[in-house]
Amino acid sequence: MLRAAMTQVCNAYPHMPATVDRLSSLADRLEEIRAANVDYHVSLIELAHQRGARVIGLGELFPAPYFALRRDDFWLGMAESATEGPTVSTMRRTAARLNMVIVAPIYERDGDQRFNTAVVIDADGSVLGRQRKCHIPQGSNERGSFVERHYYERADRPPYLQVFPSAVGPIGVAICYDRHFEGVMSGLARRGAKLIFSPAVTFGSKSRRMWDLEFRVDAARHNVFIGGSNRSGVEAPWNQPYFGASYFTGPNGVLRNLSEDERLVIADLDFEELDQPDPSGWHLVRDTRPELQQDGD
Repeated sequence: MLRAAMTQVCNAYPHMPATVDRLSSLADRLEEIRAANVDYHVSLIELAHQRGARVIGLGELFPAPYFALRRDDFWLGMAESATEGPTVSTMRRTAARLNMVIVAPIYERDGDQRFNTAVVIDADGSVLGRQRKCHIPQGSNERGSFVERHYYERADRPPYLQVFPSAVGPIGVAICYDRHFEGVMSGLARRGAKLIFSPAVTFGSKSRRMWDLEFRVDAARHNVFIGGSNRSGVEAPWNQPYFGASYFTGPNGVLRNLSEDERLVIADLDFEELDQPDPSGWHLVRDTRPELQQDGD
């Protein structure tokens, strides 16, 4: 049995301006913002560890507020190395100290390029690798706009979908918008993932409606555990509400949240369940017809 955890919080930096026209005042305080959020998440990781969690998935772009609601170039300075940056360095030390696997989604800088990236850190503090966001949204809904393409590129080199052989088992990551696309969850499952984390920053009525459906269907269809993590709360000064509603689900339904703290979701995952006959009598892998998914008649 594997006890897994996720965070569902929002920006922890306490000195945000009251209005968006004063956001530029933060340009020389980016390291303070990063440190406040990283330190806050270390405390949440420690809390999850106290509750017996052996793996934790943090939220999308967790070292910062979700800045991609509008174009403000100073946020480009938040991007950092996925191997030697301050966030990954702290998370590596934390993973080794607590003997925990940590999925840490950061704003990555690689040369002149920037990506939305989840760094997967093993329980000994070693970096297993990184999963870059493959699909980058640009649009708006009834609750607000998102301009992510201004800040980072889509994953630019294969393998686009990776499974990481961690100390707690094979883990995949599908970052936010990637969860909607055919072939992402199935591709990770085919590559051997037993647990897929899907860290997200999402809002809007359709997103809320689909949030309760997509992970459940994918977990049942592809015989895998999925943890969907969303921000929860309102971040100043944009005042955009995030609906939270994070949960773990498996082939046979949503798992009970064992956390008494609303900032964490904790569940017990039984990987042996993935090797048992499906109680429905379904044999989807056996009965799949690949020729139906090929182009042409």
